[in-house]
Amino acid sequence: MALYRITGVWKGLNNVITHYAFHTVNETFVSRATKVSKAQAIALLETRGNTATTWVWNYVQAKWKVGETVQVVNGSNGKYLRSNPDNSLTDNLEHLIDFDWIFQ
Repeated sequence: MALYRITGVWKGLNNVITHYAFHTVNETFVSRATKVSKAQAIALLETRGNTATTWVWNYVQAKWKVGETVQVVNGSNGKYLRSNPDNSLTDNLEHLIDFDWIFQ
């Protein structure tokens, strides 16, 4: 059973998310980001007991803030990750940090 935070994404052709920046959370620390493929992310979150939330940088308070729950959804084009659809763009997976600009 593991708890994860997702802080960013990498996108491929057609602006589709291909990878996620996953952090493992435990009682004493949160790990550095690990680049996880879409398939790996789905497998992690389909494992019983594993959960994830978005982790959003709060510029006003200068610290990370836990965002929305992330789930695996089976759509018309297959499985993908989706955050809680609460109409807030700031914690939506699509609007997390674009790591394409930071590192490959």
